[in-house]
Amino acid sequence: MTERARSSGSQRGEELGITEGRGARDHRGGKRWEREGYDPQKKPTSRRKNDSVSDTIEKAAVPPGQAAGAWATIREALRGSRQDYTEGPIGRAIVLLAVPMVLEMVLESVFAVVDVFWVAHLGADAVATVGLTESMLALLYALAIGLSMGAAATVARRVGEKDLDGAAKAAVSSIALGISVSVPIGIAGFLAAPRLLAAMGASGELIGTGSGFTRIMLGFNVVIVLLFLINAIFRGAGDAAIAMRVLWLANIINLALDPCFIFGLGPFPKLGVMGAAVATTCGRGTAVLLQLAILARGKGRIAIRREHLVIEPAAMLRLLKISGSGILQAAIGTASWLGLVRILSAFGSAALAGYTIGIRLIVFAILPSWGMSNAAATMVGQNLGAKKPDRAERSVWKAAQYNVVFLGCVGVTFVALARPLVRLFTSDPAIVPYGVDCLRIVSYGFLFYAFGMVMTQAFNGAGDTWTPTRINLFIFWLWEIPLAYVLARRLGLGPRGVFWAIPIAFSTLAVVSTLLFRRGKWKEKKV
Repeated sequence: MTERARSSGSQRGEELGITEGRGARDHRGGKRWEREGYDPQKKPTSRRKNDSVSDTIEKAAVPPGQAAGAWATIREALRGSRQDYTEGPIGRAIVLLAVPMVLEMVLESVFAVVDVFWVAHLGADAVATVGLTESMLALLYALAIGLSMGAAATVARRVGEKDLDGAAKAAVSSIALGISVSVPIGIAGFLAAPRLLAAMGASGELIGTGSGFTRIMLGFNVVIVLLFLINAIFRGAGDAAIAMRVLWLANIINLALDPCFIFGLGPFPKLGVMGAAVATTCGRGTAVLLQLAILARGKGRIAIRREHLVIEPAAMLRLLKISGSGILQAAIGTASWLGLVRILSAFGSAALAGYTIGIRLIVFAILPSWGMSNAAATMVGQNLGAKKPDRAERSVWKAAQYNVVFLGCVGVTFVALARPLVRLFTSDPAIVPYGVDCLRIVSYGFLFYAFGMVMTQAFNGAGDTWTPTRINLFIFWLWEIPLAYVLARRLGLGPRGVFWAIPIAFSTLAVVSTLLFRRGKWKEKKV
């Protein structure tokens, strides 16, 4: 039977749910189940209509927790599933991957929130130092995200091919590439921190008090890059729960050490704003050490052994080719927001403050969607590696459906409750109307955002990072920013013109991405 026939014949079984789809597919997967103690030649004595689902599961030796329903699936996702994501129900596979990825994305945002919370007690200059440094780090985040795209796509493809040695070698090449890029940047950033702050417009007093923070954050950027990069390796391999736990550790350390180093609690030195950088770097550095230990000990799907510790320039060049366009993709998206802020700043601080509140609410609300999109990327990479492009495509559509449901509910909530939500952050009558307008107008495009996110990450998961890069360049720079300027300035809509440009641009991105995805050229990408 051909792969296409098997794929179409089993599609219904895969999408039925946890029990029926799992039982039917496991019964066909003889070799895998022999290793788990199941004899594929021993058939059930009868297939009566009233045979219970639980009997079928018991005979197939499926652990009881996998058949207990949605909560059991979520618990398994949090524990860390060993499921083969190229087999079994697609919906269940997406949930197993998405739950820890969602929590990972939420936890990543905690770093900046915790730092700002404690640093705010030190005054305006300290907060400004964090803000200016984070602006410089935005380029490093683009670097880390781009490298992560290449690492995740390559590792997922090797795991799908059942080539775990190849996945381990790809992981080593990715880590070596990340170190070779971030260390020179760190040395330059450490030495030039005061001059960089001055170039950003910082006052002499701010440079005097804040250069220590900037030195540490830029000088030790290698932990930022490796934390992103190795977690992408775990996600690509299907070990999303490990990535989640690593960030839990980093955040717990950061939460504990921030006030200690900033205010000099107990035996800790009082470092002021520099203490926030020390605490964050300690948390991230410890997390990176844990990541390396997990890879070395083989606690996940990938085990890096001594024979894998070989630098392969050809492999690094292939990774750089994928990651280079990924870095550009992230930088284009990040820089486009700066363009919108520049247009909006002409309408005063109240409009800018309202926009900031509205966008922060939106960003936190759509973090689960990024987790769902990352799950789709892993499914695409692994199933392309397993020579199952049809299953990869169905995984993307299924993830997009889940995303539409989630973001649709969030959008309705934001439109209905925009004013009380904005008033949680401010009661200033000059700011609230702008925040409400931003939240409501941007929320109108949530259904399109849901599709656009998943489609973009599907391309990245296939290793086709150039397609979304070109889309981003066209949509954000040649469409969104000019549209925002025309609506706001030429047509006299003011800040609302900027707000309307966002859902219009993202809706266009979703349509273009979906049309290109349906063409299917991403299935032919070699990684």
